[in-house]
Amino acid sequence: MTDSFAPALLNWFDEHGRHNLPWHHNRTAYRVWVSEIMLQQTQVATVIPYYQAFMHRFPDVHSLALAPTDDVLSHWSGLGYYARARNLQKAAQAVVKEHNGEFPRDQQQLEALSGIGRSTAAAILAQSYDIKAAILDGNVKRVLARYHAITGWPGQTAVLQKLWQFAEQHTPNDRIRDYTQAIMDLGALVCTRSRPSCERCPVQQTCLAYANNETTLYPGSKPKKTKPEKTTWMLILEDSEGRILLQRRPPSGIWGGLWSLPELDPALGEDELQQACEQQLGLSCGDPQRISGFRHTFSHYHLHIQPARMSAEPKNRVADDNHRWLHRDQALSLGLPAPIRTLLTDPEQTTLL
Repeated sequence: MTDSFAPALLNWFDEHGRHNLPWHHNRTAYRVWVSEIMLQQTQVATVIPYYQAFMHRFPDVHSLALAPTDDVLSHWSGLGYYARARNLQKAAQAVVKEHNGEFPRDQQQLEALSGIGRSTAAAILAQSYDIKAAILDGNVKRVLARYHAITGWPGQTAVLQKLWQFAEQHTPNDRIRDYTQAIMDLGALVCTRSRPSCERCPVQQTCLAYANNETTLYPGSKPKKTKPEKTTWMLILEDSEGRILLQRRPPSGIWGGLWSLPELDPALGEDELQQACEQQLGLSCGDPQRISGFRHTFSHYHLHIQPARMSAEPKNRVADDNHRWLHRDQALSLGLPAPIRTLLTDPEQTTLL
């Protein structure tokens, strides 16, 4: 039986799809790859200005591979999921060193690069080289789960395997670049997470979820878990020259490799902060000024941040690769987590985060 899915989707795409996103121009493997990584967990409208600034600063894989990591993280600041930026640079360095600066045209070789999984590798092949490869990002999972009425959460192995089978089945032999963009566009513009516009869908007539009036059942939801709650003191330490002490976070984990503010044990009382600063940071600090606290949510826990501003002078100079005294404008040029950037720019706005 002829598969009508791809032809119907391509006809719709020609008239209604997105053809003018920044990464659609000069569609090299490098530009496609950066866009795919940025679009993981992040909406197109948010990505566009970041992508444009990133391309301006790092126009090719060589410039990204050779750039200071702080510069890369600075251009990623605000996009979140910072492991993506670290892996991006590692992969760029591998492409330069192991592939002479050219992205492989082989799925397995692409997947061997840091941060590139099966769907991202396929998107690079399809979008930049027009090589037949099936993609399965979040939008595509939703489209296929509804079209085939696949029950269960796509994060489950058995469900994911079914989705991959259908993704490969529907991928045509030609117009690969257009097809991969079309199915992503269908999920983003029509087959949306809530209130899908089924009346505008080009594959409505053969969609099982639509036929059974069950679009809200697919895809299945991730089993809910209660996120743990954590707390921390976060210190804005300012010296007599108006400089603020920043501390580089460990290379892995939350906000890995970014610059942040020193933190202290949340069990400490406000009257214990001065002594803790002296013991742990070698600073002589003034009385703490408490700022409105706020909560920041990560993928797997909530962090309650209680900021405090304190004057500080080094008793034993704090100066190494992981600590810097910087004026605010200098600090804001570094790779900072979004809540820290807001805290340094306008402390009272952190209550909105």
